[in-house]
Amino acid sequence: MMENQKEMLLDMIRAYEFAAVELNLYLDSHPDNQKALNDYNILVSQIAALKDEYEKIYGPLLNFGFGKNVSKERWQWLNDPWPWEYF
Repeated sequence: MMENQKEMLLDMIRAYEFAAVELNLYLDSHPDNQKALNDYNILVSQIAALKDEYEKIYGPLLNFGFGKNVSKERWQWLNDPWPWEYF
């Protein structure tokens, strides 16, 4: 029973992360789409909550952490320099 719950929680995390990646890609070409941005931010919050729940019960998912990746008024990924632009 416990193993089934663990797998179900991991499956939910994976599904939400997949949806967040898809919205991330969409927002790269539609940075002013407020509904997509809102949906993305909701997913990021839900993913964080699911990961917190998982880690409280089963332990860490990763050996290092990431900050919350919410974006405010506009999709901000495009504002940052790309990795090759640092040189």
